[in-house]
Amino acid sequence: MTKLNLFKKFVLALSLSVAIAGGIAQAQPAKEYQPEVGQAGKDVVWVPTPQALVDKMLDMAKVTPKDYVIDLGSGDGRTVITAAKRGSKALGIEYNPDMVELSKSAAVKEGVSDKASFVKADLFESDFSQAQVITMFLLPSINVKLRPKILDLKPGTRIVSNSFDMEEWKPDETATVEGCNNWCTAHLWIVPAKVGGSWKLPQGELTLKQTFQMISGTLRNGNVVTAVTGKLNGDEISFSAGEAREESTSAGVLTVRCSEAIERNEAYEPFSAAC
Repeated sequence: MTKLNLFKKFVLALSLSVAIAGGIAQAQPAKEYQPEVGQAGKDVVWVPTPQALVDKMLDMAKVTPKDYVIDLGSGDGRTVITAAKRGSKALGIEYNPDMVELSKSAAVKEGVSDKASFVKADLFESDFSQAQVITMFLLPSINVKLRPKILDLKPGTRIVSNSFDMEEWKPDETATVEGCNNWCTAHLWIVPAKVGGSWKLPQGELTLKQTFQMISGTLRNGNVVTAVTGKLNGDEISFSAGEAREESTSAGVLTVRCSEAIERNEAYEPFSAAC
């Protein structure tokens, strides 16, 4: 047998081996993407929220089927899927496309793909103004960067964060899950209406200074000026005047909603439309 014929047979055998190997490789199912705890992301590393804390966060936000829930940095989709199981429409915003596809597959497996959806997007370029509830597990620096956008949301929007706060904007409620080892604390904020300025009430002229959900100021009735302190819960204002305590039934304690018929003092600039 000539060297040329031997070479041809070698090339043919090699081609057959490559073709068979390629066929076997194509027959193997594609491996499902498996995220690793601590893997780098655009703004944060990925660490999953314990399921017990997911449940606690949604409980604190009082999530109902009427709510639209948006999870910022949705990771493997567990918070969105849990909200969907409670009957809510829920959206996960996630920058990693592999995590987005993993979450979509998980939603299908859990039977909630009609309520749970996921998009590949940047948090800082996303519109979440339609949400009644926002959940997140981000770094404090990211929370603070998002804070102005969050404060412009509709009053009463509930914000829940795993572990990390928003610095000067103190949470309205904090809770810790018992028997949990890591990432066990949830913080809740209720977006406050913007009420700083002057109001005309039946009790007199109310002038308020606002720092997030906390308010202080004065209530003037004729020549009598009384110091006022209080707090906002969404668009509800509760305050105490003078020596009155908030839990009392004294006339010095007043709770009003921004939607009620209370007049704006025309000597001042109008309030924000948020209230």
